[in-house]
Amino acid sequence: MDAPSDLLLRLRDRFHEIGYTIDGVRERLGDTAASALAREELVPALRATRDGDSLGTLIRLWWLGVPVSTAAADLPLQELLRSGLLIKVGDTVQANVHIQPWETGGFVVSDRKVRPGDPALRRDHVVGAGGASANLAQLVSRESVDRALDLGTGCGVQVLHLAERASEITATDVNARALHLARLSWGLSGVTGVETRKGSMFDPVAGERYDLIVSNPPFVISPAGRLTYRETGYRGDEFCRDLVRFAPAHLAAGGTCHLLANWLHVRGEDWRDRVGGWISATGCDGWVVQRDVQDPAEYVELWLRDAAEQGTPVYRDRYDEWLEWFEAQEVEGVGFGWITLNDSGSLDPVVRIEQLTHQVELPVGAYVDRVLDAITTAHRLSDDELRNVALTLAEGVIEERVGPPGADDPSVIRLRQTRGLRRTTDVGTVEAALAGVVDGELKTGPLLAAIGELTGKPGLADTESVRRLVAEGFFAIGR
Repeated sequence: MDAPSDLLLRLRDRFHEIGYTIDGVRERLGDTAASALAREELVPALRATRDGDSLGTLIRLWWLGVPVSTAAADLPLQELLRSGLLIKVGDTVQANVHIQPWETGGFVVSDRKVRPGDPALRRDHVVGAGGASANLAQLVSRESVDRALDLGTGCGVQVLHLAERASEITATDVNARALHLARLSWGLSGVTGVETRKGSMFDPVAGERYDLIVSNPPFVISPAGRLTYRETGYRGDEFCRDLVRFAPAHLAAGGTCHLLANWLHVRGEDWRDRVGGWISATGCDGWVVQRDVQDPAEYVELWLRDAAEQGTPVYRDRYDEWLEWFEAQEVEGVGFGWITLNDSGSLDPVVRIEQLTHQVELPVGAYVDRVLDAITTAHRLSDDELRNVALTLAEGVIEERVGPPGADDPSVIRLRQTRGLRRTTDVGTVEAALAGVVDGELKTGPLLAAIGELTGKPGLADTESVRRLVAEGFFAIGR
């Protein structure tokens, strides 16, 4: 496939003219068909687009991957056929790639989606943008940077998000086909100036440093690296481990790395110690969030479905092989989450590891820098410094009290964030009282002393409990 840039721009203009956009597709399909499509069920979407109108035809051609009549396809067909983006099938044409509108206003080009009954995936299959892509895009800081690296770019979707806030972008991938389709994605989206390099891990950018590194890597943990887009052939979770360990050597001073990862839950081992060990030797501040955990069977089923292998002759054998391998490694589960590293230059790096499986406010990137600042500031303030700062209650924090009706004192006092990461924490009466009076003006030490006198519980709230509330974003530092 070799589409000239002017053809891509004309195709993009045609998409916009007809309404082949995120909003246009959602409105055209309706809730029922869109929900079914998310489950890879095509029938409702085919019914919703059967009228043969221009938008319905584009949805069938580029998103659903079914043949459409040459008469209905109001496109520069001969040029698209010559480019290889379309193929002729009798008196119909069929897309050779999957083109989906993306939330940035651009378009993502990938191999056609594989569905049950389709031929087996080619080894260099290029997967389209999905939930993981969206998760990473939502996590990345919104701050502008000079140099950005998209490691393992795949179909190029992260570049669409970086294009407006990075002066220079380098995108790498081990798969030459991925780099080719990524360039089509950027051409259709009007993104220019991206430098592409082929190679594994950080090999293509040896000796170079970046202000921002993002990566949605091939993190799937399996017995063998069969599919390039999701597996590496590394043992267990060692690829994600090495990605974390090697990233700091490519961060500029003050630079940040955001990546997605899988990690093993091994019998007799705390996953926090496992992932924390990856970060502790980097010299960077780190923030790890586990968003989901699956047992071995759930995990295997997920990725066999991903390759449309359910119902095929190899399904049971691959399922059994994968579970056997997990059992030999004493794996009890697989965690999925975010890892953020920041090269703050501190000689006292801070690492926070937590589990947040509930829904958080999106995009996290809009406030991720504040989250990192709270974690590191709370750790580095001495006790005396903490007593001498003025605190404010973070926006959206509310208090909940639980207890028997009519009781003098609640059995539980809980602070809850309605914004941001939406953490909750149980507190004592002194911390709750402090939350009610902090105003950004009065110092913490005198406030705690006054609350202690009023409650008859002097010293109940030590600096460590306040420090934790700052680190978790319930309190913010005032003046």
